[in-house]
This record gives sequence, structure tokens and C-alpha cells, in this order.
Amino acid sequence: MYQPVKNYFCKSFIAVFTTSLITCSCTPEHESGTNNMASDVDAKVDSLLSQMTLEEKVGMIHANTPFTSGGVERLGIPELIMSDGPHGVRHEHGRDWVKDEGVYDSSTYLPVGTALGATWNPELGYKFGQVLGSEANFRGKDVILGPGLNIIRSPLNGRNFEYITEDPYLNSRMVVGYIKGVQENDVAASAKHYIANTLEYDREYVNVEMSDRALREIYLPGFKAAVQEGGALTVMAAYNKFRGVYCAHSGFLLDEILKGELGFKGLVMSDWAAVKSADAVSVGMDVEMGTDLLQGENVDYNKFHMADTAISMVKNGIVAESVIDEKVRRILTVMAKIGKFGERKKGEYNTKEHQAVARRIADEAIVLLKNEGALPLLQEGIKTLAVVGANADHRHAGAGGSSQVKAYYEVTPLAGLKNLLGDKTQISYARGYEIVKGEPDNAELIKEAIETVKGADAAIYVGGWVHGYTDQWNDNAYDAEVVDKPDMMLPFGQEELIKAVLKANPNTVIVLVGGGPIDMRGWKSEAKSIVQAWYGGMEGGNALADMLFGKVNPSGKLPFTFPEKLEDSPAHSVAQYPDENLLIDHKEGIFVGYRYFDTYEVEPAFAFGHGLSYTTFEYSDLQIAKDGNQVSVSVTVTNSGEVAGAEVIQVYVKDQESRLERPVKELKGFDKVMLDSEESSTISFRLNEDSFSYYDDEQRKWVLEPGKFTVLVGSSSRDIRLKGTLEL
Repeated sequence: MYQPVKNYFCKSFIAVFTTSLITCSCTPEHESGTNNMASDVDAKVDSLLSQMTLEEKVGMIHANTPFTSGGVERLGIPELIMSDGPHGVRHEHGRDWVKDEGVYDSSTYLPVGTALGATWNPELGYKFGQVLGSEANFRGKDVILGPGLNIIRSPLNGRNFEYITEDPYLNSRMVVGYIKGVQENDVAASAKHYIANTLEYDREYVNVEMSDRALREIYLPGFKAAVQEGGALTVMAAYNKFRGVYCAHSGFLLDEILKGELGFKGLVMSDWAAVKSADAVSVGMDVEMGTDLLQGENVDYNKFHMADTAISMVKNGIVAESVIDEKVRRILTVMAKIGKFGERKKGEYNTKEHQAVARRIADEAIVLLKNEGALPLLQEGIKTLAVVGANADHRHAGAGGSSQVKAYYEVTPLAGLKNLLGDKTQISYARGYEIVKGEPDNAELIKEAIETVKGADAAIYVGGWVHGYTDQWNDNAYDAEVVDKPDMMLPFGQEELIKAVLKANPNTVIVLVGGGPIDMRGWKSEAKSIVQAWYGGMEGGNALADMLFGKVNPSGKLPFTFPEKLEDSPAHSVAQYPDENLLIDHKEGIFVGYRYFDTYEVEPAFAFGHGLSYTTFEYSDLQIAKDGNQVSVSVTVTNSGEVAGAEVIQVYVKDQESRLERPVKELKGFDKVMLDSEESSTISFRLNEDSFSYYDDEQRKWVLEPGKFTVLVGSSSRDIRLKGTLEL
């Protein structure tokens, strides 16, 4: 018998984020203080704008260094300084991405986006953002280029690890706190990549086609929540084309939807080198970034598309100066809101508190995929421990392209196990495989691994994907910007290694690191325990060790479906990723992720929302009450096991009969609750009409169709414990 010693969840935690709906708007600014502040900002912006020349205005709508856009020194308008950092602020202090010498330049390395999604805890989204915002502020940064809100559509996307989920509702709930946490520290968050950037292969050239219904039900909700609830101050336009037009040039996306329908008041920036011509001046693109990447050695920032050419367009009457004014107004407003013209909060850097946040996220993110009695390991009974796999002793912080972080430290899984076990347990380590491109299984390394696990009291395999093959990111990485995976098969000969290790020691625990699923068909049935550990940040190794030995009860849930094989994913079966003409036709429509697997009865390896615990939970007493089109749902959850643990209660909705085809279930609420052994809690949710509506392409509006609906409550999309029916 063991007892977890770390419980982070507040029993009274109220799902204020989780039960709100993706279509909600921000609270109106009605208090006098807020109105006065807005008036002061407007007055400041009007004053500055009235004093600027055309040339000065245009100087603000394009970059003047790799990571800054221009200011106006004579008017006291500073540059706008940006930084990569979806899960940790990059190392540079100054105006570009060159490392400064002689400064403290190590960051808090947070777990990646998929890990944050796996927590299913919006409170941690907020804490995640607080760390990023505070550390960006400390560095003198104005904009942090995150969060990544792209829907995880295919297992192959090399950048999936930066994103959160395949589900629009979960996306919406996790992002609001993230953005608020960043911006409370006088740093603007940049919601990216707008929109439908779901692969890295030829991302600058592919053309995305999808229905309005898919756009609005699947791909827009995260951005809608970011803007209307999170108050995101910036949005980054994606590289790809959308319906034949580059996102950075799309009046439909930027003006009609983002700035029109969604009411976005902040600035739109391009992804780096995503502006292709001066046509972008005429639409809602406000700041052109990264075009210097295409200029070779002789960079001239005045030769950006939205630089000298924009001045000529105004002077020749092609574009009204008011168009430029509107862009500058948005930039100045963002500057004012983050304190660029007055007092600004002081950030902190790599504090113990920040490290504690990284640890808590890592603790809650780990997903126990399978467990047939091998876990938890009992420390007192283990004198010898075998650890196999190069990922056990590999650091990932310095890899991943835009996600590179120079971590203050990074605890690897092997180091975490040593920290926990100390000298009382003899740990033997065998690398098992080389992290080298194209490396097949290595007979000598496999032989060493087999001998290592044979005589050990317990064995742990740590493998999976990598950000890069060295401490520095490169084009050969599997989880990184600019690359996609060739397939779902483990690299470096790991398939044969795992089979050999399991044959030598059937009780070997399999731990997978990385941002997405792998094909486990060759060995899944033989493995007694499988753990998904993601890229766990600077404290990932400590978190993993505590979970394996029962010091922390696992509570992570999959934020996206793990298919058995690649061909089961809708992006690779009924749709395209992409075709030979670089067309990505989203023929699956709204049937992304579990919506497809559950509706068309395709068996996944592990379902959306799946994650095991060292305890068990019972669901009872489902109550559904209707008040007009408002629906309240409550359920009692009991920890029926012998140890404390946390459960994520998931609420899905099914339309029993619809004019249009709908998924068999759609996530519309969730809550994470901590319960002691034999403790019960009643969890309540409120759903409104948006939870039951669909978007009709023909009518070009959201429709609530009267009829019967089923409310399904469970532990995953495939583990539904209770059902109830209501009529609207």
C-alpha cells in the first residue's frame, strides 16, 4: 500500500472556466475606472497619431530588426519588442535573437502545450501564462508569441507539441487563463497561428479548403475565446493560404471575421515572412514581420512589402492614409495597454515560484495510458532499477525551433529517478539506441539493454520522439518547427528495442516522451504499463519519478486521440495532408479527432480524454434540469479506491436527430476535482443554447434545432458512465 504525498487540487475548485461557453463575450467594461482608463488611452493615441508623419507611421507597421517593429524616437514612441516563447522565454535580452553575453539568460522551461492540455486544468493555463508574462517582462519584451491555438488534426505535424488539443471547447477553456496570465504582467500575448495551420510541410505554400461549418465549429472557437474572453492584444496570421488567399492577405479572415465578427481591437502581426506582397497593406494586417529572412545577407527593412511601397501607395492614392492610421492606432493602443507610455510592472525571472508552477503542470500532465499492475513501483521493494532508452538522459529544452528555451536547469527522467531514490537503490542505465538520423536498431545496444533489465527488480524504458538530435534544434528533428514526421513509427530502431526489452523483462514500464502519438501495435499488448510523459519542462524528470513511484497519483487525460495507425486518422483517410498540388481539403469537415473516431466507430489506441489513476472513481446521481434553453447538469463522483486522486469529469452532448449530420458526442463541459479515499463530491455544470447548436452553411448562422438531446458524462469520450435525455 502506498499513499500519494502531493495533492495540488483544491477540493472547492469551481470550474468557472470549464463551464463557460465558447461563444461567451468578455464582461462589458462598465465601471467608471475602466472607462476613464480607456479614455486616457484613446487620448494618448490620438495625440501621438496627430503628430506623426506618413513616413513615421509606416515605420511602425513593419519590422526594423528581426524581432522588433519600429518606433518614433522624437515622440517618445518606443519599438515593440517581441519574443518567441510558447513555453519559455527565449534567451535574448535585446532587439533580435542573438544571445547577449554577460547576462543571466536562462529561463523557466515550462512543459509544452500538449502537456498543458493534458492537465485539463484551466487554473494551470493561467499560472502558465503568469510565468511567461513575468519572465518576458523581466527581459524587456512586449509581446510573447503564444499561445499556439492550432487544432491538432494529424499525428504527423511536427509542431503539435506546441498546441493544446484536437477539441475546440478544451482549446477555448485552456487559452483564456493563459492569455490573462501573460497580459496581467504588462506583456501582450499573441494567439497563433490564425488560421488552420495544421502542418509544417510546405506551410508557406499549402492551400486550405474547408467549409464554413468546419471553420466556425472547430478552428475558430479557440481564437474567439482568446479575443472575447482572454482579451488577447495581438493575433498572428498563419503562413498558409485559406481558400486560395494567404492568411496574412485575407480580408475575409482578418477584417470580416477577426476584426468584424469577433470584435478584435488589438493588432494583427504576420508570422515571420508570411507577408508576400504589398496587397497586405489594404487588409487587416497591421505589422509585417520576418521578411528579412528572405532577403539574404543584405537586409533592408525599408524594402519590406509594408514599408517604402506602402508610402508610395498612399502618395499615389492607391491606399488612403486612414488605412495606415488605423494600423498605427492599434499598435499604439497595445503599447499603452502594456504600460509602454507609463509605469510598467516589474517582472521576475526563474524564481522558485516559477519553477514550482513548472513542476505542478508536469505532475498533472502525465497520462497513465495503460496499467496492468506494474505501477506504481514500490520503492521499499526495489534494490536494483534498470533504466533503458536515450530519452532517459536527453535534454529537450534547446530544441524545437521557435520553442527553443535556454533552461536554467532540466531534470531528465534518469536524474529524476536518482533524485528520488538516492543511494538506497542501485540504478543501472543502458542507452539502448542512438539519437542519430536514420539510425536502425543497434544490436550491441539492444544486447546491453537486455542484460541490464534481466536481473533488475524493476525496469523502466524511456523513449519516444525528440525535438532534435543534439542539444540544438535542426531540420532533422521529429517534434520541431518546419518539419513533419514521416509516419507514426518510433525512430532510431526503438520498435525492436522495446520488443526485446519486454521479452527480457515483461514488467518493464514503457514511458514515451514527445508531442504526439506513436504506432504501438507491435508491442502494446505485451506492455503492462504505458505512460505518456510529453516534454515535461525543467521539472519533468522529477514529476515522472514521483508518478512512477506513487508519490503523485497521475491525473492527466489525453487532449487528443491516439490512433492505432496513421490511416485511422481522418486527415489521412477521408481527407488530405496535403495532396501533390499542396491542397489540403478538409473533407472530414467537423469530424476531427474523437468526433470522427466515435461517430464512425473507428477504434483508437487510446481515446480522447483517456487517462488512468491509481485509484478508481464511481459516478452517480446524474441530474439534468432545464430552464428555457439553459441546462444545468450535476453528477456525484466518489473516489472508491484506497488513495487520494483527481478525476476529470467530462460532459458531452449528443443531438438525437438533426437535419445536418452531427458527431455522436461533443465536449461541452469538464471539471477536475481532487477526492480523498471514499470522498464524494457533487459537480455542477451550466450549458446554454450554444452547447446544443450547430453552424448551418446554407443559412450562414448558428442554429438551435428543437428536439431531444442526450447528455453524456464520463471519464473519456469512450468511457461514458451516465446518460440522460432532455428536450429543447
